[in-house]
Amino acid sequence: MPLAWLYVITNRRLAGARSLVDLAAKLAGVDYLQLREKDLPGKELYHLARDIKQALPPGTRLLVNDRLDVALATGADGVHLGENSLPPAVARRLLGPGKIVGVSVHSVAAAREAELAGADYLLFGHVFPTASKEGVPPRGLGHLREVVASVGIPIIALGGINAANAPQCLAAGARGVAVMSAVMAAPDPARAVAELKQALSKRCVVQYQPVPAST
Repeated sequence: MPLAWLYVITNRRLAGARSLVDLAAKLAGVDYLQLREKDLPGKELYHLARDIKQALPPGTRLLVNDRLDVALATGADGVHLGENSLPPAVARRLLGPGKIVGVSVHSVAAAREAELAGADYLLFGHVFPTASKEGVPPRGLGHLREVVASVGIPIIALGGINAANAPQCLAAGARGVAVMSAVMAAPDPARAVAELKQALSKRCVVQYQPVPAST
């Protein structure tokens, strides 16, 4: 069984006074880091992406949220797109071979559409309650399981995930988990990563109610 993926999304506000570049250097064991600082102008985002790419430990791939131009300019490993972003097929054509295209989805229909458009992986959520989606009911493990069954590319679970509940996402079929606050807001990000990786090395048995496949 291949090791589960750990995917971290940046949020400099959660990081507080800590530099995202310094924090990135402590992420040994993270498989993917998505730079998601939507409010930064292009020049600042370019410099930040360039510096983070240089600081990342070996084996951690950098993905830029939505900004294909910044991904290209900095030689990032790929781009992550929203459901209303540039079409994945266009991003792939512009990025060229060997680059990664990910897409955020929230339904079976969107997952199937993104797969057909050429996405390499999908972020699905939110699975558990999270402060970033306050008042919005989580989609839950059953829906995650249904989305996993509907496509042939990896699904990464997102939303309210921590070391305690991460194994449940793997039991539902996710290839890995994505976190933001669990690492960005952690007093010791390196320790938080280590605890998540340890949790992901385990499998847990979860009892599900049958979920009929979507048509």
